[in-house]
Amino acid sequence: MSGMNREDWGSLAAFAVVAEERSFTRAAARLGVSPSALSHTMRRLEERLHIQLLARSTRSVSTTEAGERLLARLRPAIEEISGAVEDLGRLLGRPSGRIRITASRTAARMVIAPALRRFIERYPEIVVEVLIEPGLTDIVARRFDAGIRLGESLEKDVVAVPVTGPLRMAVVGAPRYFASHAKPSTPQDLRQHRCINFRLPSAGTIYKWEFEKASRKVEVGVDGPLVFDDEEMVLSAAQSGVGLAYLIEDQVASLLRAGALSRVLEDWCPPFPGFFLYYPGRRQASPALAALIDAIRVPARARKGR
Repeated sequence: MSGMNREDWGSLAAFAVVAEERSFTRAAARLGVSPSALSHTMRRLEERLHIQLLARSTRSVSTTEAGERLLARLRPAIEEISGAVEDLGRLLGRPSGRIRITASRTAARMVIAPALRRFIERYPEIVVEVLIEPGLTDIVARRFDAGIRLGESLEKDVVAVPVTGPLRMAVVGAPRYFASHAKPSTPQDLRQHRCINFRLPSAGTIYKWEFEKASRKVEVGVDGPLVFDDEEMVLSAAQSGVGLAYLIEDQVASLLRAGALSRVLEDWCPPFPGFFLYYPGRRQASPALAALIDAIRVPARARKGR
């Protein structure tokens, strides 16, 4: 093969993104091109290198042995280039660059969304990309800068920064529902109620409602007419009076204050560790990520005060 040209360098960078995302659709969205154009670019690269780098199927894309070996050699170079770009930001005297964050839908709504307007006004040179993913993500393999998940689900080898205080769950229903149903006094009473179930998007299983009181822990598999994998739909159904919902307290606080929802079994819902932003322990946070952490982290006094 003859020497590399400018097109080849761009194609190699694109190949790294496809290999990490394992999807032309996701990689194309990340690169700002169409999936068909990206697929064409990969085929041209393979033709030029005279070797297949990607194994394609109707549902996914994976690297061949040759592709995996090439990716292993490319990653250090890409990280070096990313570091050089960050150094330019330091010369500017202010953070710059792109931050890729993976978060659950609830975490994105509770933690990231409220801070974004002020953050992008303060740091116009930073681009924040947030990908909504229900399950835990390998942020190193997928080249995310950080993730946001509940503290109880994190591995021990990550740097975890609290971005909410402790949270509590809440069992809620609309006044219209309680007009014809007696309020439950124990978790077991929920078996006689219409409840709105939540299917965990990552595991595909129905989430059992968890309770604790005086060191006694109880899990209840509830029944009802509706099952959703989106918490906004669960909340909407509860507001309409269809049945009871089990949601994070902060998600329903304003509705409770307004009287649109009523809470039951509050003494069975103790606090638990909230959301944390996490990144690999062996990697120092970039200036851009450090700026975002400062914007969304919860001060120690606020965490203790909840």
